[in-house]
Amino acid sequence: MLLAVLAVLAAAGPAPFTLDQVMSAPFPTGLVAAHGRPRVAWVMNARGERNVWVAEGPEYRGRSLTAFSGDDGEEIAGLAFTADARSVVFVRGGAPNRAGEIANPTSRAEPRERGVHVVSLAGAARRLAEGHSPLPHPHENRIVFVDKNQVFALDLAEESKPERLFAARGGLGSLRFSADGASLAFVSDRGDHAFVGVYDVATKSIRWLEPGVDRDGEPAFSPDGKSITFLRLPAQKERFVFGAEREGEPWSIRVAEVASGRSREVFRADKGPGCVFSGVDARNQILWGAGDRLVFPWEKTGWRHLYSVPAAGGPPVALTTGEFEVEHTSLAPDGATVVYSSNANDIDRRHLWTVPVAGGVPAPLTTGTGIEWSPAPTSDGALAFFRSTGTRPAHPAVQVGGDKTAREMASGAFPADFPSATLVEPEAVSFAATDGQKVPAQLFRPRNLAAGERGPAVVFFHGGSRRQMLLGFHYMGYYHHAYAMNQYLAGLGYVVLSVNYRSGTGYGLQFREALSYGPTGASEYADVVGAGQYLRLRTDVDPEAIGLWGGSYGGYLTALGLARNSDLFAAGVDIHGCHDWNVVIQNFQPEYEPLRVPEAATVAFESSPMASVASWRSPVLLVHGDDDRNVPFSETVTLAEALRKQGVPFETLVLPDDVHSFLLHASWLETFERSASFLDRHLRGRR
Repeated sequence: MLLAVLAVLAAAGPAPFTLDQVMSAPFPTGLVAAHGRPRVAWVMNARGERNVWVAEGPEYRGRSLTAFSGDDGEEIAGLAFTADARSVVFVRGGAPNRAGEIANPTSRAEPRERGVHVVSLAGAARRLAEGHSPLPHPHENRIVFVDKNQVFALDLAEESKPERLFAARGGLGSLRFSADGASLAFVSDRGDHAFVGVYDVATKSIRWLEPGVDRDGEPAFSPDGKSITFLRLPAQKERFVFGAEREGEPWSIRVAEVASGRSREVFRADKGPGCVFSGVDARNQILWGAGDRLVFPWEKTGWRHLYSVPAAGGPPVALTTGEFEVEHTSLAPDGATVVYSSNANDIDRRHLWTVPVAGGVPAPLTTGTGIEWSPAPTSDGALAFFRSTGTRPAHPAVQVGGDKTAREMASGAFPADFPSATLVEPEAVSFAATDGQKVPAQLFRPRNLAAGERGPAVVFFHGGSRRQMLLGFHYMGYYHHAYAMNQYLAGLGYVVLSVNYRSGTGYGLQFREALSYGPTGASEYADVVGAGQYLRLRTDVDPEAIGLWGGSYGGYLTALGLARNSDLFAAGVDIHGCHDWNVVIQNFQPEYEPLRVPEAATVAFESSPMASVASWRSPVLLVHGDDDRNVPFSETVTLAEALRKQGVPFETLVLPDDVHSFLLHASWLETFERSASFLDRHLRGRR
């Protein structure tokens, strides 16, 4: 068997770079700016080694503050500067699963924890306490944090012990201090409803802000601390997690007096498009800007845009308009403008823009063929953000003093042997689904394919499904890795088609809320078959050597393609895919009972790969971490049993104790190495 594998790989020829090289660049996340000081901090993940970095103005040269070593799977998140901006607090360790277990992908003997840490800009780091969601006091050298549904306060001086402030039923989160530190807002999530509460530091009492039957959240204080705005999402007991939501009871924004708890409605979405809330990537969905303007996202036009409304109530003002979507948003330090990313004028990328909170003409801050996200305006007028291109992975950058030319903040962290020069620039293409729907995609054409030569091809499906693959390295770690894998496959000689199938983001509400998608009919399968037919008609593709690969929702579509059309797709790699919707829905919506909704459950099963497994013939590689909290590991167990009974060739790669978005860099490398080997053995030389 080994000799056969080596023969296939030798015939294919080596890639111009290794998988390790194209996966070697550090990935940045969690960019935050200090209040009142020209400083930013972020997390850098270098081959699984995660550390906190900082850059200070005016030079903004990045340096590592912490010295954690090894590919240990310990996540770092929740960064925040202390009041004096001389230290950064953060959380190290992942959230527990439903059994209360912290992820332990290295199967370490000693127990893992999720703990709050602090590191000074001088580089001294220490663990503070078990917990998460640290929030620094706006003026004092103290923080508050959450642990086991209790809120604690802790002085950052050495040897201090946590002091419990209060406990409350439900899951506690979204801690927010008023500007003077006298009040602490929070959210208590109680399952089918949620409350916004305010803890009074002086009286040590809690006031609930007009509690009701709905889901209240996203609290934001007014600058004077006397009022709080929050989002109210209507109660929806029978909500179906995976299914088109184009209509619903409209959501609203309320403003409450802190002293009395009384609130008033200042905005309510209209019925029709946008009545179901669709959020942006931001610390708060509602930003309290200068002039008492509340900035928020709304899909009134069928595209997610920013609007503002007076805190006293009044007609909303559209801050952005057009056929594009706003995604990452941040308020400038003076509150007068909001900085955001969007795909305006460049549908398969992201660029940064700014617009006054009271309305005006948006101004571009970045342009070109790069991708920019996570804007963090600083106190000295600089703008820090992350960026990437088609051939250069994500990295932190900054614009200083109004200069539109971005400079890198951590160029020294970039691997010297990263193969940017040998990567390909993907092309924006589209094809027709079998029902006529136009489907956007990106095409990776291998450099080493001779004119007139037909080579193997693979179709890639992203997960989510609320995602959009871009013409460059992605802003999410999972899809940053997937983009690198697509580049590696192109380097091996594959024509790669990365499909933005219906029910994904980036193309408006109608595309995202596709009718009959997923468990309500699998309408996006028309895009899957359309992708295969598109590749079959290309003169550079061997029509008998088309494969599929994808993870999560992409694993679902890979399995569905192999189950329904092994005649079209010769092999596939299914990474933690969904195989029976009735099982996966319960993982996200525990109250879902298939027997109580037999018609919907029947459609859900018929939309699943297990319903068509009898016609599955093509070989498949099944990959799954057995501490997956998104797609139960049992999904792979059940499918493997069914494939084994009917003699379908399959291989497995099981990653003990790793989670859905693999925590170990080694897990990603092993998954992609096995995937490339598997595809080579089953797609090359079929003629």
